[in-house]
Amino acid sequence: MGTTDSNYLKKLAILLLILAIAWLLWSGIYKPLLLGLGVFSCLLSLYLAHRMGALDDSMFSWYVLPRLPRYWVWLLKEITLSSFEVARIILKREMPISPTIIEFDAVPADPVGQAILGNSISLTPGSVTLDIHEGKLTVHCFTQVGADALLEGEMNRRAAALTDY
Repeated sequence: MGTTDSNYLKKLAILLLILAIAWLLWSGIYKPLLLGLGVFSCLLSLYLAHRMGALDDSMFSWYVLPRLPRYWVWLLKEITLSSFEVARIILKREMPISPTIIEFDAVPADPVGQAILGNSISLTPGSVTLDIHEGKLTVHCFTQVGADALLEGEMNRRAAALTDY
């Protein structure tokens, strides 16, 4: 067994451990049947990730970890501000919405960064990422103001700063 095989097995073991811990913490029920189903679901997820080729090096981007807390604080602030803005629009009698679909290039070069960007956009109320394909994101925005703010690129730059090394 070469070093490539042992690295791949380490990745499999780490992913299995992460899946098992997440399942145990989120389940909260530790009866034999449910534990067995949890083991089955973790192994099935691991098998599917292997079959899809999702266990490449970009999935294990450990260098991102020290930068995550700062990004999460910034994202939480953006989610909060966006929530208030959407609530303000909804509570107005005239409902000044202007649904818009925009497309723009993702600044993060790797798939992990693009996924983080797309998920961050979707977590922010008033916008949802519809598609990510070949580095281009298609996003639906509740208002033109929200679309313009997204096109300014602050979230794009922060996601790139998080994942690019």
